[in-house]
Amino acid sequence: MSSTSPTTDDTPAELPAVREEILAYYARGKEDARIRRGSGRLEFWRTQEVLRRLLPTAPARVLDVGGGSGVHAEWLARDGYEVELVDPVPLHLEQAARLPGVTVRLGDARALPTDDASRDVVLMLGPLYHLPERPDRVKALGEALRVVRPGGLVVAATINRHAALHDLLKEEYYFDPAHRVHTDEVSATGRHADDGGLFTTAYFAEPTEVPAEFSEAGLVPEGQYGLEGVAWLMGGVEQWLDDPERREAVMSATRRIESEPALLGASGHVLTAGRRRP
Repeated sequence: MSSTSPTTDDTPAELPAVREEILAYYARGKEDARIRRGSGRLEFWRTQEVLRRLLPTAPARVLDVGGGSGVHAEWLARDGYEVELVDPVPLHLEQAARLPGVTVRLGDARALPTDDASRDVVLMLGPLYHLPERPDRVKALGEALRVVRPGGLVVAATINRHAALHDLLKEEYYFDPAHRVHTDEVSATGRHADDGGLFTTAYFAEPTEVPAEFSEAGLVPEGQYGLEGVAWLMGGVEQWLDDPERREAVMSATRRIESEPALLGASGHVLTAGRRRP
C-alpha cells in the first residue's frame, strides 16, 4: 500500500542541509522523464538488468535512498519487493507516493530515518554524486551499512569523471568556449558547479575511488558495472533503442564490457555493489 505522507514520527527533526541549488534543480520536475525516454532509457534498462541479477529473491526489503520520483521503486514493487523510498525533495515524494506498493519518507542519505539492520538491500542510485565532499559520501555509505542487515546488499551509482566531457562533445556544447572551460575543470577535479541549467552541483568520480569509499565505510566491495558502455555516445542510439532487435544488440554489447576495468570510465554511470559483513 502506498503512503501519501512524506514524513513519519521517527523522521529526524533536522536533516543534514541539502544545497539549495540541488533542491531547486530537482523541483523543476524533469527527473522523472529523464531516463524514461530518449538515450536515457539505456541507463534505466541497464540499471534494471544489473539490479535484477544482484538482488535477493522477492520479497525482500529494499530501501531506495534518493530514489527521486520512484522510477526504479515502481518496477521493484511490481517485481514483489517491499520498497521504501527516502528522498529530500518534496515533489519526488509526492510523485513516488502515488505508486502502488511504494512507501515514502522525507530523508537524507547521511542521516537515514531507518532502524538498524532493518533492510535486505539499500540502493543509492543518486545521492553519492550530489555529495561533493568525500567525508559526506563515506558517511552516506556508513548509513547504508547501518540500516542493511548483516550480509545485505548495498548498490550505489556514480557519475564517471569524464562523463561531462563526453556528453558535451556529443551534444556539441563543448565547442562553446565557456562550456569548454567548465567541462575541463570538471574533468580535472571531479567537481561540477551548478551551471544554471544543464546540471547542478555534483561530484564526478573515478571508478577506482568508489570501492575505496565503500571500504572506508565498512562495506565489502563486490563488483562494478558500467551502465552505458560507449553506446550512449553514439549518434544513432535513440533510434536503436526504439527498435527491439537493435535494442537487444545494444544491451548485449554493453553487457559484454560492463565490468572491463579499462572501459568502466567510458560509461556515463557506474554501479558499485558491496555488502555488510555477515
